[in-house]
Amino acid sequence: MQTIYLDNAATSFPKAPGVPEAMSHYLMDVGGNPGRGSYAPVTQAELKTLTLREKLCAFFQSSDPEACIFTGGATAGLNLVLKGILQPGDHVLVSAMEHNAVMRPLHQLSGVQIEKVPCDAEGVMSAEALITRIRPETRMVCLTHASNVCGTLLPVEAVGEECHARGIPFVVDAAQTAGHVPVSLERFHASALVLPAHKGLLGPQGVGAVLMREAFAHRVLPLITGGTGSRSDQETQPEELPDKFEAGTQNTPGIYGFLAAMEYVAPRLNEICAQTMWLTERFLAGVISLPHTRLLGKATLEGRVPVISLDFTDQDNAMVADRLAREFGIFTRCGLHCAPSAHRTLGSFPQGSVRFSIGAFNTQEEIDRTLEALRIILTDRKSFAQF
Repeated sequence: MQTIYLDNAATSFPKAPGVPEAMSHYLMDVGGNPGRGSYAPVTQAELKTLTLREKLCAFFQSSDPEACIFTGGATAGLNLVLKGILQPGDHVLVSAMEHNAVMRPLHQLSGVQIEKVPCDAEGVMSAEALITRIRPETRMVCLTHASNVCGTLLPVEAVGEECHARGIPFVVDAAQTAGHVPVSLERFHASALVLPAHKGLLGPQGVGAVLMREAFAHRVLPLITGGTGSRSDQETQPEELPDKFEAGTQNTPGIYGFLAAMEYVAPRLNEICAQTMWLTERFLAGVISLPHTRLLGKATLEGRVPVISLDFTDQDNAMVADRLAREFGIFTRCGLHCAPSAHRTLGSFPQGSVRFSIGAFNTQEEIDRTLEALRIILTDRKSFAQF
């Protein structure tokens, strides 16, 4: 059976051309551990690491390569900046659409006041609704750039501008937008931009980055401390960037794969965006005629990314997702997507939804086949030999 992969919001597949080869090259031919020696393979790995920092900063419009920190992914990056800044008594503003990668670290922080800014039934949040909730004790605003459930974009530029004017750190979770739409630390007035390699950027799992403004980075306490290959005469963590945040051995195979992915995505961002949004438009147009189907979020292309969730009103969502996979080879994601607050906002809690997330390598034929499979399942036709 020919399969169709529509779970790119969880992780992209396939990866960008060159990613497996780059990772294999490091493992088979290089092997040196950056910062742990001065022989040729080490310096080669260090150069690749520096090249990736510079490429990320150019792509995401940051002027501080030393404050581009490699992490194990977006969740690790969010933990770093949230736990490295917030203290008991601090007030932090988030949206009602946040992922548990934001909410669970915040709930771990004793004494931190968490306030959710309401969003409407399409996942839309107004900047004014957040701005009016800023207090004297507000020490951070943290927003997802786009919902991982329904793809709705949040007004990060307007919020960032206000945070910048008031001197409040602004953290943007770009997990669902990096590699899909233009993302800019500078334009968002962000203090930190958190992103994974493995979603829209088409890189491997287990590696990501936090791009910070240098002044903000010096305020953040490191989450993990240890050996850095620098200042080895001292038992205290160095303050120099990026060493301050990169204790221990980094995921160097992942860094090689991340760099290969960036070299593929960076010159093609506009092309990828146009293609995935055209397919999204085609999918949304087809959803209108599906029986017993409720679309979560926006029905138009404006203000969204290619993440689409459907709630099936006369069949169990998990059964629909299972039939799509088992009978048609169509892979989606069913459930609450680690974002219970978003589902409450969208009216899909506790049943969740079936999420269809379109990636750089999906095709028109795949979208049309998926819509036809849904029609078959939803009309309960048992014979699909001609599909």
